[in-house]
Amino acid sequence: MNLTDDITLLTDNIHLLARDQAWHYRVLPKNKADNRLSLYCDDTADEYVLSSELSVLLNVDILLEPISPALVSRLLSKYYLKDDAAHGSARFQINNADNFLVNLIGEAKNLKSSDIHIESYENKCRVRIRIDGMMVERYLLKRDEYPALINKIKILANLDIAEKRLPQDGRINFKHNDLQFDIRVSVLPTLYGEKVVLRLLNSDATEIDLNSLGFAPFDLENFLTGVKKPNGILLLSGPTGSGKTTTLYATLKLLNQETRNILTIEDPVEYTLEGINQVQLKESIGLTFAAALRTFLRQDPDVIMVGEIRDTETANMAIRAALTGHLVLSTIHTNSAWGTVSRLIDMGVPPFLVANTLNTTAAQRLVRLLCPRCKQEKEFDSGLYPRQFKPYSEVNHHFVARGCEQCHYTGYKGRKAVYEVIPIDQELAFEIKNGTIAIQNLLTERGIHTLAENAFNLFCEGQTSIEEIYPLLYNY
Repeated sequence: MNLTDDITLLTDNIHLLARDQAWHYRVLPKNKADNRLSLYCDDTADEYVLSSELSVLLNVDILLEPISPALVSRLLSKYYLKDDAAHGSARFQINNADNFLVNLIGEAKNLKSSDIHIESYENKCRVRIRIDGMMVERYLLKRDEYPALINKIKILANLDIAEKRLPQDGRINFKHNDLQFDIRVSVLPTLYGEKVVLRLLNSDATEIDLNSLGFAPFDLENFLTGVKKPNGILLLSGPTGSGKTTTLYATLKLLNQETRNILTIEDPVEYTLEGINQVQLKESIGLTFAAALRTFLRQDPDVIMVGEIRDTETANMAIRAALTGHLVLSTIHTNSAWGTVSRLIDMGVPPFLVANTLNTTAAQRLVRLLCPRCKQEKEFDSGLYPRQFKPYSEVNHHFVARGCEQCHYTGYKGRKAVYEVIPIDQELAFEIKNGTIAIQNLLTERGIHTLAENAFNLFCEGQTSIEEIYPLLYNY
């Protein structure tokens, strides 16, 4: 357990002190009642001098509660993040909607956040951001500040500020100082006001590389074999937020050559790649995945990327594109690589067409990596495994998350994709035609590792924790 777990600061109280004040005096707000502010302080400090200065500065009576210097440092790093040089990732004061929104987006980007959630409740409004897949509460807003912020977002996204009863979707091209990227905006009416989610999209795919995503060498070899085929469908499966789009773009980057005509239909366009013709989905005017695919077939393509196969019409058009000699890349929502087969059949695609067109199917998940600076080795208790799970090898020691200033006391830093890749050969194609579901023996013969096996290997290598891979082990 992290040492900071003993003390939790409420978001309401955090804003009672500015970041510079908290770090300078090494104090943290405990609570405020009437005209008295209770603060945690470093137990080596001169309490009389400290309380006198803060009382004058903040114009309230100060009550100090000493705690250890190490705990003060941990709490300051967790709740009052320091600036990263010029970029800055610290909390800021909420003043007007314009400055707050710009600062909020800049902070989220510098913290490598994927989403910003702005939510309204009966007595408060809050802002949360998603970092490494986990939601973190960052700010509380007053009820009277909330409408101005929502209207500012709507104006930037070209949405109707008068419409508060229906969901709306839009897009913002954010430019500020050296930051420039797109933001997908989703507005949802809720009981106490409109909830807004801002998805921060990456504008440049030049640094994405298949070799650095997390493929095991054998899986990468199988995946690249499918990519090199001139036709057929290559499908990636997994839940929302599992990194499928990033893998697709890394694949497109590899295929992006002057001799190939590559077309994509996406919702939204998350990365931009020079040399690839990218189309943004617009269902409101009839530009659906299926409609775009029909037009693509008249555009002399070599490679087609479909953002997601989500309905029967899109599935049938993708099959048709693969049958006519094109390489089709897409994503689909299933729990495993082999599950894509039954999902396509459920959508109404005949099994013989799936067998003739599917060349590679892969599943992936994202796993948080332990912070290399603070992870701690401990003896392993087999009772931590899910019930009925049979480990692939014996584990005597494992690493657990601790938390330090470098990882903001989460114990984790960064994420890595875990893959399960199945190349479809003649024997597996025959099983697809016959509707066979249980093919584990065939996969074992081919040396195919499941998601659970690859996740377990990361755990054995000390890169992640048992808590992170538990859901994957539970499913097998």
